[in-house]
Amino acid sequence: MSNLELCITYQNKFTKLQKISFLLNTAIKGVIKAEFELNELVVTVELNELLNLLTFLKLNPQCQFEQLMDVCGVDYPEREFRFNVVYNLLSVSLNQRIRVITQTDENRAICSVRSLWKNADWWERECYDMFGILFSGQPDLRRILTDYGFNGHPLRKDFPLTGYVEARYDADQHRVVYEPVSLTQDMRDFDFDSPWEGIITLPGDEKIHDKR
Repeated sequence: MSNLELCITYQNKFTKLQKISFLLNTAIKGVIKAEFELNELVVTVELNELLNLLTFLKLNPQCQFEQLMDVCGVDYPEREFRFNVVYNLLSVSLNQRIRVITQTDENRAICSVRSLWKNADWWERECYDMFGILFSGQPDLRRILTDYGFNGHPLRKDFPLTGYVEARYDADQHRVVYEPVSLTQDMRDFDFDSPWEGIITLPGDEKIHDKR
């Protein structure tokens, strides 16, 4: 494919997304904004209208976003609704992508989209595990990456870097045990001088001291 053909293909794809952007901004309820960021169409939608929007994007002939590529979270702890939940969609039929963003907090559940895309099960469980984001209508909302009985959600920005517990093998109990984190080397003074300095004098050392 020549450079001219590539430019025409890109322009056609960009034009199609512009039409979708105009449609979402003018005709779809709950859309806060639909605009381009770094040549990608990003749609921000109210939490209560998320499922309706995603259903439209999957079934509408102009959209046909039949694949859910991933669902991820972003934490802004200083905000009232601290979490952005991001849905990345792909249309194989029309060769186009879109990103959908909504906001929530620790208590407001997001409607599960597993009825639209079966693979949402795994992504929603990961968001719950890493951020503590709740999904209503999700029948298997268990942790998926952390261990059984894990305390907290590791990708929250207020989660301590050391975690809350540490694991070790107990030789007496013949099993792995979990204990509160103990930073035994929290504060240490390091002496970076050579241990041999001042002990042995080698031929030529006097020249170095003379230059100083």
